[in-house]
Parts: sequence; C-alpha cells; structure tokens
Amino acid sequence: MNQIQVGSRIVYQVNAPTTFLFNVSVVQNQHQQIVSESLEVQPFHRIEECAVGPLGNRLVRLSVPPGEMTIQYQATVNMNPEQVDVTNVGETPYEQLPADVLTYLNPSRYCESDKLLEFAMNQFGTLLPGYSRVTAICNWTYDQLSYTPGSTGPTTTACDVLQQKTGVCRDFAHVAISLCRAMGIPARYVAGYAVNLNPPDFHGFFEAFLDGRWFLFDATRLAPVGGFVRIGTGRDAADVAFSTIRGDAKNTEMEVWAHEKHSGDELLDPSNVDTAVSSA
Repeated sequence: MNQIQVGSRIVYQVNAPTTFLFNVSVVQNQHQQIVSESLEVQPFHRIEECAVGPLGNRLVRLSVPPGEMTIQYQATVNMNPEQVDVTNVGETPYEQLPADVLTYLNPSRYCESDKLLEFAMNQFGTLLPGYSRVTAICNWTYDQLSYTPGSTGPTTTACDVLQQKTGVCRDFAHVAISLCRAMGIPARYVAGYAVNLNPPDFHGFFEAFLDGRWFLFDATRLAPVGGFVRIGTGRDAADVAFSTIRGDAKNTEMEVWAHEKHSGDELLDPSNVDTAVSSA
C-alpha cells in the first residue's frame, strides 16, 4: 500500500457576486482511502459539500462577494490498487454490459465517437480485442498528438484535437475515449492528482470497461497510473471540471501537488503492459 499526499491551492479575483462549484476533493473507494484531509477558504465563506451521482464525486459550492478568494485542499490517501494480469483480458459483449455502463458507449460533449466509427474501425478493427486493443489506441493517440500546454480551450473536442494534432491531457483522454467508444468499448473520463506529473497540474486519465471491470489508462504517458489519486469520474471533462463559475471571476494563481509520503515505495510503471490497475 502506498500513501500519497495531494493538494491544490487556487486563487480568484472575484469582480462581482459569484457562485463557485469546486471539484477538488478526492473520492473514497476500495482502492483509495482518505487518512486525513482539509479544505480552507480565505476569507472565510460558508461552504456546502455534496456528493453527485453514484461514483462518489464530491463537490463544494460557495457564493462569494467581490474581492480576492483562495481555496486550498489537501489530503493524505492510502492507495491500494489491484494488480491484474491483463494477458487474457478481453472485451465484454454488448448484451452482457451492465446497464450503468451503457451510457459510456454514447457520444458526449467532448467525445464525438459517432463521427469516428469508420475511422476507428479502419484503424483498430483488425486488432485483437481487449486490453491490448485499448493499449494500441493509447499508443496511437500518444504517437499522433503533441502535448502542448495552452493549445486547446474549453470548447475543444476530440475531433478538433485530431485535426490540429495537439492538445493537453484532457484532450488525449477525450481522443482515446472516443476511439474506444467507436469500437464498442465503454470508456469514461477520470480527473485527479498524479504523482510525478511535470508540470504539476490536475490530470486527466480515462478508464475502459473490459471483462467486467474498469481499467485505468493514461494516453499521455506523463504519470504512473499507480500514482493517480481520483477526484471525479464522468462521461468527459465537462462532468468533472475542477471549477465551475456562475458570475464574474478570474483565476490568478493555481498550485497542484501530489507526492508519495514514503519515497521508497514503488509505483506501477504505466508502460508495463503485463499488469494493470483495475479500478472500481
């Protein structure tokens, strides 16, 4: 078991009365248990904590007047990823998919899988179904796209990224998700903190549903999957944005960190294709 410390500090200049919805608190599930955590708002404002949906996403809502506002979150988390031999992990037939998984086959705001059906079939249709095909999709995404901070914005979709061939972590995830869905593999977006991510930031991974369980993947290869601490899960990044603003406010500073509490512990190498992290 690894113990990881994560946190974020976000500063806003609020120009008019504004309501924020923050998604920065980590999820508690069978693979990650919160040892301790704290959330502070300066100056003090009343906050409302709420859970959204069956996946345990935790949101914080607060309304603030004009002025500078800082929100800081930090947590220590015990990680207990399940190591799975993926040699024979295949794809689940459509008729056997659980009802709550079916929605992750559909196109969504940033993942226009319906527009990529023919392309995906031509590119990946002859490959061995299962974990190896999703790995091939990740490899293709990594090879075809350039990771360029600031190259995309809040309206950029997977198809946009495929045309311009550049993006950031969420764009890599959106492309891989779209291609998986086009191949009939349920896939969903996962946001969180990531150990050894450079530069430090919130990170976007994705999960594919194979052989009755979810597996984590990172198409950017920027961080070890075993050092990923989940914040939220959704159809795409629109469901798990770290901040949603109703009003007039500008982000002026942001720090994000994640590191192992015990530096001697080893994390799973994301390039290892013989084992993988299975997630709930």
